[in-house]
Amino acid sequence: MDVSGDADLRASRLAAAIGEPPRARILYCLVDGRARTSTELAVVAGVAPSTASVHLKLLTKHGLVKVFPQGKHRYYSLAGTEVAAALEALSVLAGSPGVPSVPNTPHRLRMARSCYDHMAGALGVALHTCFMAKGWFEEVSPTGSAYELTSDGSRAVASLGIDLDAARGSRRRFAFACVDWSERRPHLGGALGAAVLQLALDRRWVVRELDSRALVLTTVGRREMFKQFGLDSAHL
Repeated sequence: MDVSGDADLRASRLAAAIGEPPRARILYCLVDGRARTSTELAVVAGVAPSTASVHLKLLTKHGLVKVFPQGKHRYYSLAGTEVAAALEALSVLAGSPGVPSVPNTPHRLRMARSCYDHMAGALGVALHTCFMAKGWFEEVSPTGSAYELTSDGSRAVASLGIDLDAARGSRRRFAFACVDWSERRPHLGGALGAAVLQLALDRRWVVRELDSRALVLTTVGRREMFKQFGLDSAHL
């Protein structure tokens, strides 16, 4: 049995599903982790509602999008963090190779945004850099993309009020480096990255912009980011 051939076929079908511009617009709209109706996604994709339904059916078939009914509506969201990470990686590859990267991302998105359920943008990258500099993580994969907490890191993260048992118990990777498409450097992904973003939201260090991936760093957040991690405007 040609297992590699099957994998190649599945990969090519996924690429084709993502590759149609309206479907790509739908997927990238959902990277903020929020669910939307087919009517809303039709507007995003720039197609008729009936056409959007066809696109969503295909994306659902290939496991890129999931749907759940609520009342009279059906809501669509990304199928999981792996899909969000793949879309983020594609955004990095979409840059012109061999040409110095000049970010043209809107400032509010480049500063801070959600990447599905973890923090991205300059703020997310700065936090990742800080955690690594403090020795909170050790690399546990040959590529250096998967992390485990050191003893110092475990104590520090727990002191922030993050439930490590819950993060480890989730059915996903614990912590990994997710290359940021605007900064071209890694931010923290995985269950721990999601926990860090949720902590920042719960404590009002950042707030979500309405109907946008953008996160706004609050006055309280600036103070606490400096207090907890030593981050100031020079890092962002």
